[in-house]
Amino acid sequence: MKLTKDGIKNTAEWESKGYELPKFDREKVEASTKADPVWIHFGAGNIFRAFQANVVQKLLNEGVLDRGLVVAEGYDYEIIEKMYKPHDNIGALVTLKSSGSVEKTVVGSIMEALSADSENEADWARLLEIFRSPSLQMVTFTITEKGYLLRNAAGVMMPGVEEDFEQGPVLPKSYIGKVVTLLHARYTNNELPIAMVSMDNCSHNGDKLYAAVNEFANEWENRGVCKPGFLNYVNNVSKVSFPWTMIDKITPRPDAKIEKILADDGIEQLEPVITSKKTYVAPFVNAEECQYLVIEDSFPNGRPELEKAGLYFTDRATVDKVEKMKVCTCLNPLHTFLAVSGCLLGYTLIADEMKDADLLRLVKRLGYEEGLPVVVDPGIIKPRNFIDEVVNIRIPNPFMPDTPQRIACDTSQKLSIRFGETIKGYLARKDLNVADLKVVPLVFALWLRYLMAIGDDGNAFELSPDPLLDECRKYVADIKLGDKAAPAGIDALLHRAEIFGVDLFEAGLAEKVKEDFVQLIAGKGAVRKVLQSL
Repeated sequence: MKLTKDGIKNTAEWESKGYELPKFDREKVEASTKADPVWIHFGAGNIFRAFQANVVQKLLNEGVLDRGLVVAEGYDYEIIEKMYKPHDNIGALVTLKSSGSVEKTVVGSIMEALSADSENEADWARLLEIFRSPSLQMVTFTITEKGYLLRNAAGVMMPGVEEDFEQGPVLPKSYIGKVVTLLHARYTNNELPIAMVSMDNCSHNGDKLYAAVNEFANEWENRGVCKPGFLNYVNNVSKVSFPWTMIDKITPRPDAKIEKILADDGIEQLEPVITSKKTYVAPFVNAEECQYLVIEDSFPNGRPELEKAGLYFTDRATVDKVEKMKVCTCLNPLHTFLAVSGCLLGYTLIADEMKDADLLRLVKRLGYEEGLPVVVDPGIIKPRNFIDEVVNIRIPNPFMPDTPQRIACDTSQKLSIRFGETIKGYLARKDLNVADLKVVPLVFALWLRYLMAIGDDGNAFELSPDPLLDECRKYVADIKLGDKAAPAGIDALLHRAEIFGVDLFEAGLAEKVKEDFVQLIAGKGAVRKVLQSL
């Protein structure tokens, strides 16, 4: 049994081992896709293989679609050469159920895999051909939020960008330079319309993609290195759209336990590849069962009927509401609470924290009692149902190898949106009292306690990366377990609205945070006592 075109022909053998196979004529779909491509995706990583590729397979199986996917990788070309091509673009998806069971699917919806490398003559020529095709409706991306940056945090141009500005749409080196060069090729072919759809997990992702593309188009026009009118084309929504999306699906790194399940079934050649750029890829992906993809319905050249596979198409305002519901109330705040609590209590798996009665009660209180009253209700997804799924299925999933240490990364950058918006909601409502918030100020106090880098057992632990880590640790540098009061210097931190979303003194929560913090530093075991007291 091999994950190749010939290796999956013995359908009886695969099905006897519990695998769902492609049910469409792959050769016919491949020919149609190459002749008239509809959807090309940039970013050949795990989320694409577990989510978008599986959605397309479902619709191919049902006869809703007659063309598959083209995937392009613009950062780590070895993913294509060492993983996609040896397996004929076929892979296995193992869906990890919260019950402890798995679903196994052979995904064969990817018809072409290309390196978005302008020095790869064959692949680059094919990409240009695809972008010039009138049939192409959507270009999608999962290249991470960093992929859209033209400058680093210090304002310095990313590698290749300035050179691409100077050269124009010729042989681009930077990721966005490649994308805009391909879009320019579409412009030169009768200004064909297209939707450029970021599906990365970041706020207002379409705007991030647009900003990068627009800056390139503006530079090229000003320098006279592209066909005149390209900037207008990029800014004409009837020609080029940049929809917002909200994506939600956990797709961890391919797990050795899952590899063993597949190997025990008799599948050969499952060995992962670690590329020279340190990307870890395998012929299989493992992912949670829950997934959401909400997309602003702005497609100037039409689109596939992806709603028939459970995707949501709506207006921009609703996409924004869904994102706020997830990030400000129903998922991310619960994760952050578990992250800082878990680090202090010595947990190494988020799922295990959901077996802790104290943490479970507080997670529910944070979501249902403190968050729901001010949740932004998007209408298309019920917030209470979303929390139900998070609390009962997603976070407790024993297969999800997510750690509190990973989620605790960059906490100083997360508190304002994950908790500050809730506080603002309470302050804006006459029927709500901010003093009724108990878990939200506790999270802030737990974070201060976390910054001491001493666990509830009194032992030191390593803090997760955070751009403000050194700066914020200064506020707790002189505090020791057993101290009876919070130092006056901590007030300056609690005033910082850019961290907490509000000035906690002005919001009326600073004294509560300080009170909780003093209890948390009372000595060994104090964190547990405070959690139990609530």
